[in-house]
Amino acid sequence: MDVLVINGPNLNTLGTREPEVYGTTTLADIEAGVVAQGSAAGLTVITFQSNHEGEIVDRLHAARDEGTRFVIINPGAFTHTSVAIRDAFAAVAIPFCEVHISNVHAREEFRKHSYLSDLAVGVLTGFGARGYAMAMDYVIDRLSKE
Repeated sequence: MDVLVINGPNLNTLGTREPEVYGTTTLADIEAGVVAQGSAAGLTVITFQSNHEGEIVDRLHAARDEGTRFVIINPGAFTHTSVAIRDAFAAVAIPFCEVHISNVHAREEFRKHSYLSDLAVGVLTGFGARGYAMAMDYVIDRLSKE
């Protein structure tokens, strides 16, 4: 597998969850878009969503064993709470981009800290669902040079 796209808790409710913050695009729409975008560039893209921290950690461990070359992750609320996901990224040493639909820096104070950002290749925040496509543009360019 070339690219794994992970979405954390509550992102399965996109499209109906707080549309004034997260828009009306569904997670299925986002996933279909990044899979098509990656496929058009000759990449295999797999998507995964979980509301459970341990499942995300397990999926990252499996990604290393599968030879995954890059991860795009929207960790949702785990951004601000999960040392376990941070440690999993450090353990598997797969490069990744962190994506957030809303501008987390313009929201509640607790959302301004990420346990992942300092390990990430880059962070896209506040571009809505388009942030995923922007991350995939970067991944396509990066992997085409390897």
